[in-house]
Amino acid sequence: MTGGQPPAHTPARALHPRTLVPMTTDAPLPSPGREIQALDALDPAQADAVLELLGEAARFDGRQAVSEQGRLRIRGGHRDGVRHFLLTSGGTLAGYAQLEDTDPVEAPAAELVVHPERRGTGHGRALGAALLAATGKRLRVWAHGGSSAARHLAQVLGLSLFRELRQLRRSLIPLDLAEPVLPEGVTVRTFEPGRDDAAWLAVNRAAFAHHPEQGSLTQQDLDDRKAEPWFDPKGFFLAERGEEIVGFHWTKVHAEEQLGEVYVVGVLPDAQGGGLGKALTSIGLHHLAAQALPTAMLYVDADNTAAVTVYERIGFTTHEVDLMYRTES
Repeated sequence: MTGGQPPAHTPARALHPRTLVPMTTDAPLPSPGREIQALDALDPAQADAVLELLGEAARFDGRQAVSEQGRLRIRGGHRDGVRHFLLTSGGTLAGYAQLEDTDPVEAPAAELVVHPERRGTGHGRALGAALLAATGKRLRVWAHGGSSAARHLAQVLGLSLFRELRQLRRSLIPLDLAEPVLPEGVTVRTFEPGRDDAAWLAVNRAAFAHHPEQGSLTQQDLDDRKAEPWFDPKGFFLAERGEEIVGFHWTKVHAEEQLGEVYVVGVLPDAQGGGLGKALTSIGLHHLAAQALPTAMLYVDADNTAAVTVYERIGFTTHEVDLMYRTES
């Protein structure tokens, strides 16, 4: 969820809607009215329009309103449990929401954004109402950056704070970390696309069985990431004991921002507690520092106090916070 005052120079993109559902029950509507379309997949023109809207919002807000996983789904065609909501006003795309209903226990999860020039007119509330209607009023919504506008919208929609995801950062100049020490019998190599896919997915599922997003990654999700310009197997480290993968550290480079990311570190449950996670983290940070990147970042749940403590001990501090809100029912 995003908010703020619009810049004068950012045009919203025109979109030719199909059959739409009018939303006329919240804030006053700008002529000629607001319409919302719910789709299981976006065609190329719709995907382009949504990505352009997200880009405009990111430039204005200084952060992405939709997660990487959500952005990959925009061009990904039909995905089970995923729906896209396009809000138009006068034939122009003014807002977007994505709904994922794949968790067998938790309520469906959503992300939404309104074009910077179209904020303050009830579009966010209209998207939220459409999401609540689509889910039978069982909903979780991410607010990336935790802005005051997002908090207000959550309150208006009757949502309460549920989860806090922290983005931590630290300088890589200097790195000032000791060389990694691997547990006895463990070696490290880099990921080989195709050969390692199935084994890595199995380790990822086991390492993140408790984590709703990371632990549910599929072959399609992995393929999506391998197709991204940032993917570099030389920054994807696998720890092996014999021929078994027991842990990994996947790094990512945000080239435009000159920012290195501890994208994901995972260790099999029976390999935890021996320092492997710490060693893999160090290996990845050394790799990022060797590319002359000035800063590293990562995401961690605030209630994962053990992980937060480990990262703080090696110099990471909180940069910003993403908040998840949910209905009480």
